[in-house]
Amino acid sequence: MYVVGTAGHVDHGKSTLVERLTGIDPDRFAEEKERGMTIDLGFAWLDLPSGNQVSVIDVPGHERFINNMLAGVGGIDLALIVVGADESVMPQTREHLAILDLLQVKHGLVALTKSDLVDNDWLELVEGDIQEALKGTTLEGIPVLRVSGVTGEGVPSLILKLDSLLQDVPTKRSIGRPRLPIDRSFTVQGFGTVVTGTLTDGSLRVGTEMELVLSGEKTRIRGLQTHKRNQTQAFPGNRVAANLSGISPDKISRGEVMAAPGWLNPTTAVDVSLRVVADSQFPISHNMFVTVHSGSNEVIGKVRLLDKQRSDPGDITWAQLKLNSPIAVVKGDYFVVRSNRTTLGGGTIVDAHARRHRRMHSPTLGRLEIMSKGSERDIILKTIEMSEPCEFGELVSKANLEFDDTKHMIEQMASDSLLVVLGQKVVRSGAYIYTKTGFDSVVEEVIKYLKDYHGKFPLRKGVPKEEVRSRLGMTLQIFNQILVMLVKNSNLVESGAIIRLNEHSANFSKLHQEVVRQYISLLESDRFSPPTDVMIDPEVVNALVDQGKVVRVSNSVTFSTSAYLEMVNGISKYINEHGQITIADVRDIFETSRKYALALMDYLDKQRVTRRVGDVRILR
Repeated sequence: MYVVGTAGHVDHGKSTLVERLTGIDPDRFAEEKERGMTIDLGFAWLDLPSGNQVSVIDVPGHERFINNMLAGVGGIDLALIVVGADESVMPQTREHLAILDLLQVKHGLVALTKSDLVDNDWLELVEGDIQEALKGTTLEGIPVLRVSGVTGEGVPSLILKLDSLLQDVPTKRSIGRPRLPIDRSFTVQGFGTVVTGTLTDGSLRVGTEMELVLSGEKTRIRGLQTHKRNQTQAFPGNRVAANLSGISPDKISRGEVMAAPGWLNPTTAVDVSLRVVADSQFPISHNMFVTVHSGSNEVIGKVRLLDKQRSDPGDITWAQLKLNSPIAVVKGDYFVVRSNRTTLGGGTIVDAHARRHRRMHSPTLGRLEIMSKGSERDIILKTIEMSEPCEFGELVSKANLEFDDTKHMIEQMASDSLLVVLGQKVVRSGAYIYTKTGFDSVVEEVIKYLKDYHGKFPLRKGVPKEEVRSRLGMTLQIFNQILVMLVKNSNLVESGAIIRLNEHSANFSKLHQEVVRQYISLLESDRFSPPTDVMIDPEVVNALVDQGKVVRVSNSVTFSTSAYLEMVNGISKYINEHGQITIADVRDIFETSRKYALALMDYLDKQRVTRRVGDVRILR
């Protein structure tokens, strides 16, 4: 199935020709019929001699309704440009041609309508005007056919030519991420809410859960139609009517996008390659407010030129569009900007979720160049660089690439040491990916932090993992995957909640060794009532605890390990003989004070050696 969109000046006979081609009047509103002028998008269809089906979108030609025209031509395969032979090329003919050129529509033909009303010499002059107007656009050199929508003259030849031209139109890609830019929302009695649009990037099936991206509403597809025929599945490039459950049409407006849940996020800032229309009367200036059209959406935004102060007619420049309202777009989508009812320019979205950039910044401009024109491998690298580590599903969406192809490329790039995939042998959704440079930078930062920490606290066994994770600002999942790789590569040693560099050991200096000897001697001088006011570096005590040479049972009470073990053995023996023990019993057994006895027993409770029952302890 293909989608053909009309284009051309008001009163040149677009709707009349569509009705002659299809037998369907595309004007849907009474006002359109009364005024004899198309105001909004109209829809029709026909079957071609080859068997191909064609959806036809009829667009308004009046300058006041260009916004409606733009909502319909974003997904077309071929442009049917209508020029009235009695008037030749007119202002909206040129503006529509400029829009089709900005949207990179490369297939089309011109229907020279009302050919029966003028003589042959005049027709030849008009055909010359048309070819001149097409020159330099994506549609330069397309065929021109003389027709009459009223008499039907030339229409059979037009259908055959249309059929022939569509054979050269490439099949729309399917990357498994269906999007439906919605151009209509209405209610059908007995069925409920129906939305229509031109499907892109993936297939839809009846029963599938979907998301309205801008509103965040969830819905389910109850039914699908193309050309009023029920379908169980719709394919990319189809004009689709989708019957939705659980949502009112009042909550859905033109410009909304329906997509599979979770992958497409709204944005208010996009980086773009912007081209100013060559015959525009106005330049585009930095911080200029414009109307931005993309898909079926239309929003107000501000143009931030990134490499100059003003972009003149014919110029191509890098820019960021800062939007007043969110839109749902992906890399590679086309857009048009207008101001004061004039089409100024348009181009391609390079980054759909852009950060604010410094202007005139060479690295930023270089990155945009690669994102716009680089190979898929280059685009993957740059996309990951912008937000390392990048989750695989997010990478595929940001770069707007096909899932399986991207998976194979990443695996090859990892094999070539260009990328590092965390924690998984097979690349799939949920896998996090670094560039090799980015991963090396993280490793360097971890090692530097550990070196600094070991230098500052040489007597500590290592660094708490949570402290390092917090310093790096990583999620627990990503941090743990990095640790696994660093341990495997022998960069560091992991021990419970502590990590350390391979070469680090908490050894005492000669000066410290003398301090330790004196300290333990003091503890042993009164084994069960050791002094609590000893002036000693807490780091030394912590190291002794880590090495098992002393046991700190409270903030103020520390026993030598031999004394502690003797007390534990004595307490265990007493409980085995008497069934329980009190603080007073402990005090008396070891001829110590209540302070030491209470601190010891609280510690044994925490160590799950004993358990308190009322005022006594029993063994666990």
